[in-house]
Amino acid sequence: MYPFYYAFVCSFNDGMDLLRGGVYFWPRKISLASYKELLWDPAWQNAFFISVARTVVGTAFSVIVTCLFSYGLSRKNLMFRKVYIFLVVFSMYFSGGLIPYYVLLRNLGLPNTFWVYVIPGMVNSFFTITGINFFNSIPESMLESARISGAKEIQIFWKIILPVSLPFIATISLFVAVGHWNSWLDSAYFVRDPGLQTLAFKMMTTINKVMASSADIGAGQMSAANTTTGFTIQATAMVISMLPIMCVYPFQQKYFVRGMMLGSVKE
Repeated sequence: MYPFYYAFVCSFNDGMDLLRGGVYFWPRKISLASYKELLWDPAWQNAFFISVARTVVGTAFSVIVTCLFSYGLSRKNLMFRKVYIFLVVFSMYFSGGLIPYYVLLRNLGLPNTFWVYVIPGMVNSFFTITGINFFNSIPESMLESARISGAKEIQIFWKIILPVSLPFIATISLFVAVGHWNSWLDSAYFVRDPGLQTLAFKMMTTINKVMASSADIGAGQMSAANTTTGFTIQATAMVISMLPIMCVYPFQQKYFVRGMMLGSVKE
């Protein structure tokens, strides 16, 4: 926990004072200059908005599509079911590589758009396999009683399957949300528009600039009052990027612990 705590302490310490060293457990000279410079910078504000939008939209799409896909594959009467499951498992272990992946995205018109963050990751093979095992554990008698009552398959899915699938939904939601929030490679490879860059990508470029040069440049440039440095900006960005996940996790913890046990016990 100390590296996270140290980043928190550095983010609230005066940048020039931090260069003297000796700050370990609490700020020696408290300053909010790094937060002001970061939060008032339009580029960082836009990156934060893109990350939030990507996480919310991407997680919602991924959860809905994964649940639909895995529930369909869990039905025993699905034609060519074993073939579909084989293709899912095969794609989990083998991929075409970066270049064919980029060619596919280019043919779909996704590079340099917001949807390059959302559409390619809507279906995850591992989550699909986990969902198939989970939906197979739901008693078939409950679904049959709904069919006898006249419910259609889509009604069964929305009114019966999803309400009893909260552990599975909460688990994949947390994994997908953390993945979207921390992802920066797709922003580096497939996005050229600075207005579409994510917070993780901005933070990574800041870290690289600080490591590449002892001079404060780019996002880590000293303010007019000389109270911030590249490292304090970097620490502040780390704190801001960690807070949303830390706030969401406690509310999902009870579902997350149950969801981690999915498929671990067979009767």
